[in-house]
Amino acid sequence: MARNTEAVCRKCRREGVKLSLKGSRCDGEKCAFNRRSNAPGMHGARRGKLTDYGIHLREKQKVKNYYGVLEKQFRKYFDLASRFKGNTADNLMGLLERRLDNIVYRLGFGASRPQSRQWVTHGHIQVNGRRVDIPSYLVRQGDTITVKNKPKSKKAVKTVIDDGLRDVPDFLYRDNAEIPKGVVMRLPTAEDITLPVQTALIVELCSK
Repeated sequence: MARNTEAVCRKCRREGVKLSLKGSRCDGEKCAFNRRSNAPGMHGARRGKLTDYGIHLREKQKVKNYYGVLEKQFRKYFDLASRFKGNTADNLMGLLERRLDNIVYRLGFGASRPQSRQWVTHGHIQVNGRRVDIPSYLVRQGDTITVKNKPKSKKAVKTVIDDGLRDVPDFLYRDNAEIPKGVVMRLPTAEDITLPVQTALIVELCSK
């Protein structure tokens, strides 16, 4: 399986915004973005003004890094979003937000999206009572996401929940029972996206 192995702190510095890729570390003093917010590389602090194409590209790369998807995957999401009725940009962000690894993160089961992706691929997460180990699985309204009823799985997730890193968004419901679970109350909309991004620029770039 292909994956991006670049140092995650460089991604935040390149995009000029915190992508919360290291969980609680991103909120502490050790956060590289807080110490050096300029772009990575020896000439990062002296980079000139972006071109029009560069501005469009950075918005797309920001979203890809935020949700942890590669170019081929992103193109598939865009093609699917463009076939749906309504605003293509909102459809695209809605699809990305429905990814199982993102839902696990938004429920507070994982400290970061990379960790949530790991929970899924290692079989710690179930959807409607069945094990799903595909991070890109798209949840639906009414789906129930539970932690596997195993001591190792419950302990790992409980530790993150107890840290209370973030609030659960309105489109999800979380039950902090002995076996943590969450319910997709409705599909996410553009208002539920927390990343500051100009989605219209992404549509313009990908439509060319």
